Amino acid sequence: MGTADLFAPAIHHRTTGTKLGIVGAGSVGTSLAYAALVRGSADHIAIYDLNAAKAGAEVLDLAHGTQFTASSAITGGGDIEALAGSDVVVITAGAKQDPGQTRLDLAGTNIRILENLMPALLKVAPDAVFVLVTNPCDVLTVAAQQITGLPTGRILSSGTVLDTSRLRWLLAREAGVSTDSVHAAMIGEHGDTEFPVWSQASIGPVPIREWTVQGRRIFTGEHLAQLAHSVVTAAYTVIEGKGATNYAIGLAGARIVEALLHHEHAVLPVSTVLNGQHGLTGVALSLPSVIGAGGVGRVLEQPLDDGERALLDHSAQTLLAAQTQLGL
Repeated sequence: MGTADLFAPAIHHRTTGTKLGIVGAGSVGTSLAYAALVRGSADHIAIYDLNAAKAGAEVLDLAHGTQFTASSAITGGGDIEALAGSDVVVITAGAKQDPGQTRLDLAGTNIRILENLMPALLKVAPDAVFVLVTNPCDVLTVAAQQITGLPTGRILSSGTVLDTSRLRWLLAREAGVSTDSVHAAMIGEHGDTEFPVWSQASIGPVPIREWTVQGRRIFTGEHLAQLAHSVVTAAYTVIEGKGATNYAIGLAGARIVEALLHHEHAVLPVSTVLNGQHGLTGVALSLPSVIGAGGVGRVLEQPLDDGERALLDHSAQTLLAAQTQLGL
């Protein structure tokens, strides 16, 4: 019996409790599975990949460590039925972003993958919420929603959840506080036109521009611009050094899954197809959104100053132009 078949008896029926399905046994999919196991994000995790041997081996490796995790059920392989009955399906499969390549360059190839994948996923997990991690995630969110015809709240992408974490980590390091005490977010495209909402950013109750270290305000306009640039280019830096980003996005994906499976009504900057928010329609980009068991229940329209509103419009127009080129 090969590793691809080792867990076959367990993957053809719905288990009790919450089930997370992961499409793709590459570095992102396996990092997400590992994070979800350690965090106890779901009662059952299933991995599906066309490369059955790879998927089976990854499942086996993860299963061997479940004595030490918060969750103990992990199955999968090369049969899409492994995902049957999933409550949430996270899609990580797709062409990999190469050094120097923008996320939008990947769009055409990954849309073709979704055209075959989404109908098959709907057959085995018709009630699932679908979370796209594959890039360019905003454009692919629009494509997936058009392919399936599902309500916009049931198809979302990880958006700027990770970018926001990167921003908060940088700000916390500069300010000398914990990341939990930093209240700031990146919004817009998950890509080169994303931007931080400085007008609403704070550390505890203190507006970011008024935060002092040894009596001196450290977050000047120039410094904030440098930090924003660091966030926007962070993925390129990681890709150049190690070939891919995987650990942080795995953790971010697990956090989104928890908000969905545990019906948290958590506010996270995920990306969904908009319907009039900030005057934008038919484009998916990240805005703070209320997430629960059925997906995105509400997209919030946070206050933006004139400059931020212009940046949001620019981000939307960039994505709309890409969608037009791709026939979306």
